[in-house]
Amino acid sequence: MNQLLLLLLFSTSFLLARYEAHPTKECPAFNNMKHTKNTHNVHLDLTKKYTILQHHKGQKLILVKGEQPAQRWVDDSCFSKDKELTNPMNVKPVESKVISIEEELSKTSTDTYNTKHTKKYKKENTKKYENRNISKQNLLTLSWHNAFCETHRYRKECKRSMFSFGRPNYGDKHFVLHGLWPQPKNKLYCGVEKHYVSMDKHKQWNRLPDLDLNAETRKRLQKVMPGYASDLHKHEWIKHGTCYGTDANRYYQDSIRMVEQVNDSKVGDFFKKHIGKRVTLNQVRSAFDRSFGVGSGKRVALKCNKGMITELWLHLGSGSDDLGKLLKRGKQTRSYCQGGFIDKAGF
Repeated sequence: MNQLLLLLLFSTSFLLARYEAHPTKECPAFNNMKHTKNTHNVHLDLTKKYTILQHHKGQKLILVKGEQPAQRWVDDSCFSKDKELTNPMNVKPVESKVISIEEELSKTSTDTYNTKHTKKYKKENTKKYENRNISKQNLLTLSWHNAFCETHRYRKECKRSMFSFGRPNYGDKHFVLHGLWPQPKNKLYCGVEKHYVSMDKHKQWNRLPDLDLNAETRKRLQKVMPGYASDLHKHEWIKHGTCYGTDANRYYQDSIRMVEQVNDSKVGDFFKKHIGKRVTLNQVRSAFDRSFGVGSGKRVALKCNKGMITELWLHLGSGSDDLGKLLKRGKQTRSYCQGGFIDKAGF
């Protein structure tokens, strides 16, 4: 009987503590009180109200709609002093009707959020990005996926299921797409609304609108961009693709075509044959010259980390579907990495 009474008292105090308030800081929202984990790197959005569920030891337990887990811990200082309940400018009282956490989450799931905002986003951006001039200078960034996963083992695209054991992935022996970046490098977030920019910078890529890609483009993109599993394609479009001069479908069609040309060339063969070995910048540039014409290699830079080649950066011009012509129209570049190890699949 006493236990039941205590439970009722706790439940009553919990419900009474619930109200909504705007944050005053873009604080990280952690899974636990010790602040050791923040799934999806969630930060508070100053333009939104959050339901305050509980106060405990200088922290607030809040509800972040559309996230998993949705209940997050933040410092008290992330919200104004505990006057929100009496300040009509900051708070909208929660209805007295008792609503379970499960009901509230189901009302505002990630799918609901994305469906609502994606329709609006697609309609606006179909018009915004059609009939524009394609960026004149671009940087194609290709990742050697094995090396990327050595330093990012926690990423979805680097985890293998037990059912895929023994079966090679595309990224095991091919370059994969990181991004296609219009130049100069400060050409970012063209025409993107501020709240989407904020989501992107806080790595809340799963909350960005779905892209209007046709079935074939989406299928090919999932193959050449393993980071699709972590919503990298949404991030790359919002940050870089919006400055390319086309819609998202054409942007990724062009990107995929370039990746495939590299992998189907003598450059792709060279990297496959030298997996597990160290190669030099001069060898890589020579492979580009043999594949795409003399001088192409001078438009290519290596990126390295911990002695491993992690990426190729190709400086390209525009006005053609042929990678050789695009490289000749690109700017010559320096490479601070002079060589590295070609990592093989597995940790």
